[in-house]
Amino acid sequence: MATPLHITNPPLVCWNCHERTIGTHFCPGCGKLLQLPQGSDYFAMFELPRKLWIEMSALEQKFLQLSWKLHPDNFVGATEQERGISLQRSSELNDAYRTLRDPIARVEYLLAIEGTRKNGENKQQAPPELLEEVFELNESLDELREAKAEGSDTALLRHRLDEAEKNFEQKLSEVDGLLQSTAREWDAAIDASAEGAARKKIMAQLNDLLNRRSYIRNLVVNVQKELL
Repeated sequence: MATPLHITNPPLVCWNCHERTIGTHFCPGCGKLLQLPQGSDYFAMFELPRKLWIEMSALEQKFLQLSWKLHPDNFVGATEQERGISLQRSSELNDAYRTLRDPIARVEYLLAIEGTRKNGENKQQAPPELLEEVFELNESLDELREAKAEGSDTALLRHRLDEAEKNFEQKLSEVDGLLQSTAREWDAAIDASAEGAARKKIMAQLNDLLNRRSYIRNLVVNVQKELL
């Protein structure tokens, strides 16, 4: 039977009162700021399930509340340990917020903590159906560089590359649409407590789409640089 992916809040032992607690940020017994549980993640920090749709206004409100509660200024008179925890928590909270509010970074982070994607590990091979277009684009880029170096007229080449840029930007938009629909499939699988195989299949699709997006985005950026 599948194990539902609920909010990750493993039981802790409070460093101050030594009582076991399920609290996320503060011990319900003595009220002290808790250290982050081993293996905790950004979703758990905001008391969210590992789902890809997040209500942005609610996330921002939660971030502002936690920022105030965890701010080091509130622990000036506390113990050295609690001051250290506050500094660490505040920094991690900022990192978590920056990641979760960005839809692409959110997908990358989810895949990373699920073990599907590693930092700096994205495939940059051209998708097979784009090989011809990528070859033509690279030829046009080379021709533009040569024309610039020789002081030749570049108007026609610039027009061709401008059209290519629009074409790949459209493809980028299509990939973003596929990412959104696949993200909805992931959330539905979590709600249905889907089996591990079903979740892995969706994660593989998300990973492939991220790689595709990264490749096409790099093409667009390269064209933009040459057209400056």
